[in-house]
Amino acid sequence: MRKAFFLIGILILTAIGPTLSVAAPATTTGVGILFGGQSFEANQSGSSTVNFSEMPSIVEVYTATWCSNCVDVEHALDNIENETGLQQYHTHRAINEVQDPLGTIEIDQRFHDRYGVRAPPVVVFNGSVIKPGSVTDADSLESEFTSLAQQSMEITGTSTFTWNTTSNSTGTAAWSIEPQDLAFINQLDGYDSQSSLFAYAWIVEQSAFFEEGSNGLGDYPHVVRGIIELGEINMTSNDLSGSANITLPPAYDGNDLSIHLIYQFNVPAEVEEPEVESPPLKESPEEGLPAASLITSLCIIFAAALTRRERI
Repeated sequence: MRKAFFLIGILILTAIGPTLSVAAPATTTGVGILFGGQSFEANQSGSSTVNFSEMPSIVEVYTATWCSNCVDVEHALDNIENETGLQQYHTHRAINEVQDPLGTIEIDQRFHDRYGVRAPPVVVFNGSVIKPGSVTDADSLESEFTSLAQQSMEITGTSTFTWNTTSNSTGTAAWSIEPQDLAFINQLDGYDSQSSLFAYAWIVEQSAFFEEGSNGLGDYPHVVRGIIELGEINMTSNDLSGSANITLPPAYDGNDLSIHLIYQFNVPAEVEEPEVESPPLKESPEEGLPAASLITSLCIIFAAALTRRERI
């Protein structure tokens, strides 16, 4: 009888215990690629022309100051940053958030609207491949991230970016692109005639100090403080350039803002056919309890064992 009690106890603990973490595979986003990454310190004017082939991989990280798993992801990206030439941009969770002051509602909403996720950590490579979580089926996170960061987008041509400061918080951003071959556009995942290309200024804080962050980092790097639309680029015209006057958002602390030029394709979302609704199921009072049916079965076995013992 004691053995029966012991086995039942083990089964109950197994039923209500935590589940094992499973690696979530990287998948394509289908929302359009990101490329670019030219940048200047916000308080210094400058101009540069860069070949598309020399641009870094754009890596967006969805994170939070309380997220311990995010630390594993970010350290893995740091470890391969130099050898892969990737450039990190960290979006901090802000919607319904009380523990992280580094994000903004607008930037968090943009990430959710584009990629459909709310729970960190999430990493997106060049806007086209998304990897959730911190568990990998590869040899290591570094190995998986290296493979994803080195995927070629096969874009040829050059980009010119000019930043002229007009005050401590304002300036003029000008951009132009000269693609050698526009045929690549038709090969983009999900691209059609309704897709569009925009130029954006991403305002990034090099490091923000938040001692109360419970994941222990203290200094949080690559914090995206603002995303400002600079204008739509008409890929069918001969003039693939533009400029805009912008006002910089404030830094969380310090004076280490930089301005980055990012090109973003927006592929229209597919319109899904409406599903025929099934009659609503009656909600079970046990819904949401861990392994409720198993626990119920164990209770029945336990009661039967007691009954058998009384008969003996």
